[in-house]
Amino acid sequence: MELKTNRIDGANAEITATLAKADIDANLERLAKQLSKDAKIDGFRKGKVPVSAVKKQYGERLVQDAEAEELRKALDLGLKDLGTASDALIGEPQIVKFEKSDDKIDVEIKIAMRPEIKIDGYADLVPDVKKPNITAKAVTDRIQELAQSQATLVDVEEERALVEGDAALINFEGSVDGVLFEGGAAENFSLTLGSKQFIPGFEEQVIGMKKGEEKIIKVTFPENYGGKELAGKDADFKVKVNAIQEKEKVRLDAALAKKMLPGEEDASMDMLKEKVQEQLENEALSKLYNDELKPALLEKFVETFNFDLPAFVVEQEMDMALNKKAQTMNEEEISELRENAEKVQTLREEFREDATRSVKATFIIDALAKAENIKVEENEVMQTIYFEAIQMGQDPAGVYDNYKKSGYLPAIQMAMVEDKVLTKLIDAKLKD
Repeated sequence: MELKTNRIDGANAEITATLAKADIDANLERLAKQLSKDAKIDGFRKGKVPVSAVKKQYGERLVQDAEAEELRKALDLGLKDLGTASDALIGEPQIVKFEKSDDKIDVEIKIAMRPEIKIDGYADLVPDVKKPNITAKAVTDRIQELAQSQATLVDVEEERALVEGDAALINFEGSVDGVLFEGGAAENFSLTLGSKQFIPGFEEQVIGMKKGEEKIIKVTFPENYGGKELAGKDADFKVKVNAIQEKEKVRLDAALAKKMLPGEEDASMDMLKEKVQEQLENEALSKLYNDELKPALLEKFVETFNFDLPAFVVEQEMDMALNKKAQTMNEEEISELRENAEKVQTLREEFREDATRSVKATFIIDALAKAENIKVEENEVMQTIYFEAIQMGQDPAGVYDNYKKSGYLPAIQMAMVEDKVLTKLIDAKLKD
């Protein structure tokens, strides 16, 4: 066997080899002899099957096995020559050339290796973080907001027009081209103005009406409206305001604190303010982490740490991005791509930079997770998926199974690892 290796960089290498037909034939002969001991072929007793009969019965399969054995030998010798252990490989070796001739097979194998990543000083790249400042007014406003959301609606006795935030008790009757449509009428319907509960334009025209007033409201149903018979149609709604209601004013006192902290025996406004302060701090900190600090820190790591990337992993990421893009394209655009391979390649290349950064970030997070001894087990992934499914009113077991069948679990697990790593690093720099 003739063999050459070429280490392209720290993450990619090539093995080229010439597999001699004589060596393949020797493999075939040995495999046929081994198979003859257990083969069952009509007309021969077990263990007495001649090699020639085995070759005739299993000819093509034996040839393929003999070639595969020699190919594996080339890979093993190539890895040894490169000084690379098989467990350092990422993905399966790619056979990019396998050309047969009468006396040999010329092969070329591309391999990808886990890159060596030096992340010395990574903690120094994490900026100092100061906890968000929550004002006393923000705390009071949140308590007022929570209290008002639970407040009772009361009739407005004064003579005034409806404003946003009011609840209007209305009768309405809708028609298209003078014909009433099903589901378009109700009496004493409570509509909170500003809730966007009705189709666009309806609530805005109710604002300004007074108790006892009647009015024709003209609207147009959205093109994507659920009922196809109404989608895009102009409609008239005959509306009468029966009453105007508003939330009862709530007093911020000990009674409110006891109502909002049912599990606390010694509930007080001070305690309520303390808990709301903590809630607002957590919300602000979570927004700061997720919207600003984590993306910026990961970007900093990507810019700072340089290492070679496995080429095929980047190519896979580009393919996924291309497929995702294709899902947003119309039939005409897809057809154009099918007829123009060069345009497909040009579009695919547009994703190379982002794909490279994404793959690089994944390897950096993996290295940081090892350095910080952070892991996410499969049961944690399951718990997270179950919790989110329950929150959305979905069947948790069904959602988990769908993710598993679709191969999404590793990506979800990696996202959780990334979140844990970045959170831990930022937490270490958090100051009051």
